Amino acid sequence: MIFELQPMLVEAAVRAALAEDLGRVGDVTTQATIPANAEAQAAIIARDRGVVAGLAAARAAFALTHRDIMFEAQANDGDRIAPETLIALVSGPARAILSAERVALNFLGRLSGVATLTARYVDAVAGASARICDTRKTTPMLRAMEKYAVRCGGGVNHRFGLDDAVLIKDNHIAVAGGVTAALRAAKANVGHLVKVEIEVDTLDQLREVLEEGADAVLLDNMTVDDLRRAVALVGGRMICEASGGVTLSNVAEIAKTAVDLISVGALTHSAPAFDVGLDIEIS
Repeated sequence: MIFELQPMLVEAAVRAALAEDLGRVGDVTTQATIPANAEAQAAIIARDRGVVAGLAAARAAFALTHRDIMFEAQANDGDRIAPETLIALVSGPARAILSAERVALNFLGRLSGVATLTARYVDAVAGASARICDTRKTTPMLRAMEKYAVRCGGGVNHRFGLDDAVLIKDNHIAVAGGVTAALRAAKANVGHLVKVEIEVDTLDQLREVLEEGADAVLLDNMTVDDLRRAVALVGGRMICEASGGVTLSNVAEIAKTAVDLISVGALTHSAPAFDVGLDIEIS
């Protein structure tokens, strides 16, 4: 199941994007060339193969520009589509359609790009128990939307922010005085419902974690052989997450180590935009 985005969150992001694009006086090109009473119909078409995400944002871009624009989705978020697939039909005041076009396509292209790249990683580990998850390496102010796109592509979400859970990283360990000290401090200072995960770089650090206890361990930049040894050492006592240096070329081998999760920053920080366009239908 793909959980829906909160409409207020989508509207706020789209309003900000429209304000950025329309600036102080609006779309001067459209105002200068298109009659105020002109109507238009348009089709949003996929130019490539991929996974759809961001229809709510595209719809909002048109709706917030003019209430009389009709937006009829012909696909659903999470759909895998081929090139030249019709994604949506748009009709209404021509000026408003043209003024909202780029913001709508930017959101649709960005989020579908994230979903498409996520699906490639998910496909690469098909048959393994490992799940592909995201990170906090997201576009500022678009994190919830990009993480939604990861779910559209078949991935799962890591924490949404610093307040979700405890994730003790190498710098925390260095300042706290070591793995054991950091874990003890964390467990002493958070509530009983807050999960605690800790990052380790070596099997010796992992053994220290196993003695002290945690809910999950992040196995950072380990070789495939060390990942396999780490999973065996843990023996199901906590969630094992592999992270660092994960690519499409090595993710299948990482999944074979039987880790539970593989976190991939590239899903959101390096996803190429999905090629999508809006074509005015000439009658």
